[in-house]
Amino acid sequence: MKTNMSQEELKKFLLHAPQARIIEYIENIHPVDILDILKEDEENGLDILSRLPEHYIASIIDEAEPEEKYNLLTSFSENRQRNIIEEMASDELTDLLGMLDETQANKILAKMTEEDARKVRQLLSYDPDTAAGIMATEFVCVKAYMTVKQTLRYLQDNKEEIDHAYDLYVVDDFDKLKGVVTLKELVTTHFDTTIGEILQPNVETIPFDMDQEEVGHLFEKYGYLTLPVVDRVGRLLGIVTVDDVMQILRDENTEDIHKLGGVGEGEKVNGTLKESVKSRLPWLFVNLLTAIFASAVVGLFEGTIEKVVSLATFMPIVAGMGGNAGTQTLTVIVRGLALGELDLKHFKKALLKELGIGLITGVSIGAVIAVLGYLWEGNIIFGAVIGIAMILNMIVATLSGLVVPIVLKKMKIDPALASSVFVTTFTDVLGFFFFLGLATAFIHYLV
Repeated sequence: MKTNMSQEELKKFLLHAPQARIIEYIENIHPVDILDILKEDEENGLDILSRLPEHYIASIIDEAEPEEKYNLLTSFSENRQRNIIEEMASDELTDLLGMLDETQANKILAKMTEEDARKVRQLLSYDPDTAAGIMATEFVCVKAYMTVKQTLRYLQDNKEEIDHAYDLYVVDDFDKLKGVVTLKELVTTHFDTTIGEILQPNVETIPFDMDQEEVGHLFEKYGYLTLPVVDRVGRLLGIVTVDDVMQILRDENTEDIHKLGGVGEGEKVNGTLKESVKSRLPWLFVNLLTAIFASAVVGLFEGTIEKVVSLATFMPIVAGMGGNAGTQTLTVIVRGLALGELDLKHFKKALLKELGIGLITGVSIGAVIAVLGYLWEGNIIFGAVIGIAMILNMIVATLSGLVVPIVLKKMKIDPALASSVFVTTFTDVLGFFFFLGLATAFIHYLV
């Protein structure tokens, strides 16, 4: 049977093939492919799921979106739910329980063994945005006195419980991490050698309270597959795996993009009208207040605009170009802060760079708009006024795009959430002020 089936072929196979054949070939199919079918064909979803083995259903639930997990699990009988829960990873169960209300969570916990429920409750006690909040408690740990032969026998006897065996963690009787042994080292060493003789004592660990975003950057920078999580005295609590980190980085990137656009992080394309309005309307009101502020600045120069009506034509250009330049800088800086690439040590260099960018882009755009202003109005002073205003606003835009997110971060405010409002305010208000203020100063040459 071919494994690279189309979605339609796969659906027909799952619905009509003998169950024994499905169980034989299902390991060649990734759970996300089944999820795609379930989303496309809800009518046959239960029939498809009923023909799958329980460990594979657990994998499907692990891959599902948070709001889908509970519905998938509760679509089965009580007895089958118990078996599926037993197959699920502790970190995935913790994520599931963390989004449920107390009644729903207790129903799930009641279906778990006492030991598994205790582990999950312990995981739920940690901050969900920290290393401990995303770690799994399924890992392989051995003792230093064990031989290679004993360790291999231990792995064989417990193969059903081992999901991530890239490294074996060596602990003492108090569960303190003493070192790590790679699988390569294990299988290429003589059977009678003890683990203590081949362990690597210098192990990269993650503090249990490290922010999940910092954990993600560690994996991204060094290419780790797994990292152990330890408490303050060095006891091994669990492990973080690369698949969890990829999800975190994706979620963080999505959240930042939404925030930069003034959209709630939970909004989705297929969400409801109510959710979208609730997500967007508050930020539109905030932007309305800043727009009123900018309009008030324009109101100060009504007399100037009445005398030189062409100013009204070019005002949006100055403010709009400043906003675009500010957004460019803001995007780079917020991303740099999120990745840890920008700190106070690099601030001076970044400041000089953005000042240079603002000056060069300002002069370039300012020269073009000055010529257009001159041709439009037939007045060289008019062209000079709009050109100088453009240069000043482009410098303000790049500098505010740099400074605003850094200041907000120092104030413990998420730069991705609030920066764009402030940067836009600066470029609109100062853009109008520079342009209309210069026009007022040189009004005798413009009328």
